[in-house]
Parts: sequence; C-alpha cells; structure tokens
Amino acid sequence: MKIPISVLVVIHNANGEVLLIERADRPGFWQSVTGSLDFPDEPTREAAIREVFEETGIDVTALPADALHDMQHAVDYVIYPDWRYRYAPGVTSNREHWFSLLVPSNTAVRLAPREHTAFEWLPFAEAAKRCFSESNTAAILRLQAQNAAE
Repeated sequence: MKIPISVLVVIHNANGEVLLIERADRPGFWQSVTGSLDFPDEPTREAAIREVFEETGIDVTALPADALHDMQHAVDYVIYPDWRYRYAPGVTSNREHWFSLLVPSNTAVRLAPREHTAFEWLPFAEAAKRCFSESNTAAILRLQAQNAAE
C-alpha cells in the first residue's frame, strides 16, 4: 500500500523552462516529478532525490548542493477515487511536499517507460496550464513568482 505522503519536484532550468512528463497510465495527464515515500520515516528530501532519478534519470547528487530546494510548503489533496485502491482502506487524502530542482539547460532526461511516455520543456506559464493537477499548477506558479522576485 502507498503511504499518503508524497513529494512534488518542479524541475526547471536557467532558460525559464519547466520539465513536464506525461503519465503512461493516463495519456494527456502532464505533471512534474511526483512520488510517495517508500517508508513512513523516509525524509522528504531523500524521496525527492529518489523520485527524480527514478522518473527522469537525473542524478541530483551530481548537481550543486543547492540545486534541490525545499519550497517549505505542503498541501493536502483528495486522492482521485480511481487511484485510492493503491492506499490502505479509508485513506482519501495525501500530503504533498513541494521541492524545486534547478538543472543545466542541456540536462538529458531518461524516462521510466512504465511511468511516463513523453517529456517537454515548457515556459513556466505554459507548463502551469498543461498540468492536470491543481497543486502542481500552484507549485509551478509559486516557483515562477519566487524566481521573478530574486
């Protein structure tokens, strides 16, 4: 059973582009890297590093230490009814912790074919519109605003 605590990692580059990946089990559903903790005490930062590597092949440990940023924000959302079978009976919500990852513009992406079928680098606003998840859209827009303020 999945643990109802997850991470969302908005991967972006210095060109102002955000990486989105298309779900294999839901064509047309575009998102950032997401994933549940593997065990209840797994630190969310470690889960973010693991999920980025599993879903994109990007090795966060090979990047500068400050490339992965904990956005210090989490949201609770209702799990889609079609996906609740993955969780223990009665679990209907998930707590999602947000991270951002700044990568070089030429970063190669290697998708996990069982999870995702395509990827695109899009400008922040376009990426936010493409996401199927409201929390993913909000995370991208929050990161865009933070970048604009810097």
